[in-house]
Amino acid sequence: MATPLTADRLLKALRDEGLDVHEYRDWRTHHRNAKGPWGPVNGVMIHHTVTQGTASSVELCYEGHSSLPGPLCHGVIDKSGAVHLVGNGRANHAGLGDGDVLKAVVNESALPRDNEADTDGNRHFYGFECVNLGDGEDPWPEAQKLAIEKVSAAICRAHGWTERSVIGHLEWQPGKVDPRGFSMDTMRGRIAKRLGAKPDGPAPQPPAGYEPFPGADFFRTGRESKIITAMGKRLVAEGCGRYEEGPGPEWTEADRTSYAAWQRKLGYSGDDADGVPGRTSWDKLRVPNV
Repeated sequence: MATPLTADRLLKALRDEGLDVHEYRDWRTHHRNAKGPWGPVNGVMIHHTVTQGTASSVELCYEGHSSLPGPLCHGVIDKSGAVHLVGNGRANHAGLGDGDVLKAVVNESALPRDNEADTDGNRHFYGFECVNLGDGEDPWPEAQKLAIEKVSAAICRAHGWTERSVIGHLEWQPGKVDPRGFSMDTMRGRIAKRLGAKPDGPAPQPPAGYEPFPGADFFRTGRESKIITAMGKRLVAEGCGRYEEGPGPEWTEADRTSYAAWQRKLGYSGDDADGVPGRTSWDKLRVPNV
């Protein structure tokens, strides 16, 4: 049982664990606190999104939908292992679950089988959605599983919890299957091992002389920046330019199409080559400082 971490403390804990963390829009003040209490917090809950693609998954988890308003979690973990923070406070992720499971999490004891939905989980759990279709076939890259391990360990460290404070949605609410594709017992074993060592420390920054990744939300229609011009010139240099004119400082469809060509050149496909820059592809593009 603990007071929820502030936005600054959560961000620091995640980065100190060596995670690549992105702050999405106004996540620090985005919550559902008006609809119910937030805290005391008792654990971390892991989910899968049933979606593909980073940008669309992050936007969905921030906005929610007509029947379930966002935020739908506190952070989204993409397949590259990057963490995208979308909420700070009560979030619509856990729903009603088994009170006996909550007692076990509080006591950090063996989990009983979830067979009731009588307790508000949104009040008590940090929630992290992981980009995966949840069909048992969509792969879980090691980078993504490592990020799940690190996210969980970071929050447990901050609160003085053990790995027993981390559960999957399927262990909380009857009928849920997420996260599907790996064992929560195995993941808790990984978290326990990590908690037995010192955190990795902040992730390395891009080399001096290159523009740091400004975040996926930076690349929106109407955005004007010298960074976009510099990016476009690098795309042309890499043989990925799809411009009839330019590139120029305003983000346009030509920029998106050109960046999608760069993503495909790096081996991405489908929604992961949607033309919206991500941290890994951006760092590899080496956009000069402007």
